[in-house]
Amino acid sequence: MPDSHSTCPAHGFPFEMGTARQGSMTGLTSRSVAIMLFAMALIPLADSAAKVLVSAHGTSPFYVAWTRFVVGAVASLAILAANGQTPHLRLYANWRIWVRGLLIVGAISSMATALRTEPIADVFGAFFIGPILSYALSAMLLRERVSLARTVILLVGFAGVLLVVRPGFGMSSGIGIAAFAGVCYGSYLTSSRWLAGLGSPVELLLSQMVIGSLVLAPIALPLLPTPTWPLAGQTLVSAFASMFGNLLLIMAYAHTPASRLAPFVYFQLIAATFFGLVFFGDLPDGIAMAGIAIIFLSGIASFRLRK
Repeated sequence: MPDSHSTCPAHGFPFEMGTARQGSMTGLTSRSVAIMLFAMALIPLADSAAKVLVSAHGTSPFYVAWTRFVVGAVASLAILAANGQTPHLRLYANWRIWVRGLLIVGAISSMATALRTEPIADVFGAFFIGPILSYALSAMLLRERVSLARTVILLVGFAGVLLVVRPGFGMSSGIGIAAFAGVCYGSYLTSSRWLAGLGSPVELLLSQMVIGSLVLAPIALPLLPTPTWPLAGQTLVSAFASMFGNLLLIMAYAHTPASRLAPFVYFQLIAATFFGLVFFGDLPDGIAMAGIAIIFLSGIASFRLRK
């Protein structure tokens, strides 16, 4: 469900969806798809490590989120330096940049909190309310064009989210927090389109990583866990798998139009279900599995409609 200016679900790395050169499109598409699938597997892997950190090691979700923002900030600075660019401090004088940054802070911190108690596949299913909400907000606030057919498809996807979340039918607090993370993320997606003209994708990426690092530091630093080798290893997996997954997304979208890669975003749901089963022995119940399948199929249908 991402559109013309979008981000990777759950982790907020913006990428520019330009048009690739047609002459080399055929050769690049298969490679971009492979990169995309690998990226979509790395992101749930990062969240699997985050789940180990917050559940088995008892670390604070804010520590997990903060380490991701710090690593992301370093990576963003490296990308700018590699392109011979320097950060533009003028961005940080714009209050809207801070609102956007706080939205992604809320999304990632809430996601990590939900992972403490909930199966990773269920958390991802609830989180996917974000792109659906972004569609509605973009139509209402940014006056983006919508179609009846796509609206119906997204409503079907929302029904899938409801099957995962099940509000009022024994919904756990963790799933409610995951849905809140999705609300923050959907609002963040819309704000990213709203502010797309303020800077390049990498500049906007750096701004949210710096804001996240600064905002979470007073909360996370007093909660730093006692260092151990297993904890350090899981922290590195959580932060670097997230970073590399999102950097690979940028690479994939740099060479292939978004319309060709959009459906592969939903591979995250499959990967999250797989990692949940392999690492934690968690398998969503029948109702949640049906909801995840509906979300996945509605995403594919939305892509097919756009074609």
